[in-house]
Amino acid sequence: MATRHDTAAPPVKGGAAPGRPPEDAAAEKERRRRDRLSRRWQRDIRWSPYAFVSPFFLLFIAFGLFPLIYTGWASLHQVELTAPTDMNWVGLRNYTRIFDDDFFWNAAKNTLTIGIISTVPQLLMAMGIAHILNYKLRASTFFRVAMLAPYATSIAAASLVFVLLFGRDYGMINWALDAVGINPVDWQNDKWPSQIAVSSIIIWRWTGYNALIYLAAMQAIPHDLYESAALDGANRWQQFIHVTLPALRPTILFTVVVSTIGASQVFGEPLLFDANKGTSGGAEHQFQTLGLYLYEQGWVAQHLGRASAIAWTMFLILIVIGIVNYVISRRLRASS
Repeated sequence: MATRHDTAAPPVKGGAAPGRPPEDAAAEKERRRRDRLSRRWQRDIRWSPYAFVSPFFLLFIAFGLFPLIYTGWASLHQVELTAPTDMNWVGLRNYTRIFDDDFFWNAAKNTLTIGIISTVPQLLMAMGIAHILNYKLRASTFFRVAMLAPYATSIAAASLVFVLLFGRDYGMINWALDAVGINPVDWQNDKWPSQIAVSSIIIWRWTGYNALIYLAAMQAIPHDLYESAALDGANRWQQFIHVTLPALRPTILFTVVVSTIGASQVFGEPLLFDANKGTSGGAEHQFQTLGLYLYEQGWVAQHLGRASAIAWTMFLILIVIGIVNYVISRRLRASS
């Protein structure tokens, strides 16, 4: 009887060890994929915010921080616009020179008076307009959009229209004054009339913008406060004084600070209102602002170092305004 001997086949040379089942290999591959996605997600969560805000900082460094540092360095040198790379160190002489300049103080006083004449009526009118728009009116959306029309209008076009309105011989303002028996006013050459005319351009352009800011703040006031005041017998004027104004104190402070900063940088309105289309702000510098004085020193007289000193002086003024705003806002929060 034959005996059968079953022997295993010899192992193949170079063969691989038996692998894992297909299910385990697929699970391992999926786990590795999940790990890669998890690491990528963590990197995305960590670095994406910086990537989103980086365009702002890059633009700020290029067009904000670098000019600020450069003008600060140039303000300590004697440098002309025709040769901006030729700098001679003079220290603080540019600052002492502009402080001894009567035209600088004249521009500072004009900036202050134009700022007061334009800011106070502007904010008062904006508050009244916002109070009216806060109540239900027909076509209220139309009126709210119309408030932004002056702000969206080109400053050049608006200033040219106001130049025609305030013309000495054929202006509509003088025509209206003559109709009521008042002598014509030389709006472009007299000191106070010219400053009032320039301020009227600013008032017309920014009143609607501030009115919408006040309106948004008024709509955030709870109606329960008005209902309680009405139950106590308060009329609309009393509600405005005792409810609306206290609730608007932070917003009022914000608009005052922003308007003050804007008034200190007034440039386009007096430049285009000048009959000679120059930077002197009138024949006797009667409405030359700090912005015009800076432009005159830097781009007309071509004294870049002196213009840089003026720019940094204006910057320091804005810092003082910011500090005052901070102190007042802290006291308001403490009192409330």
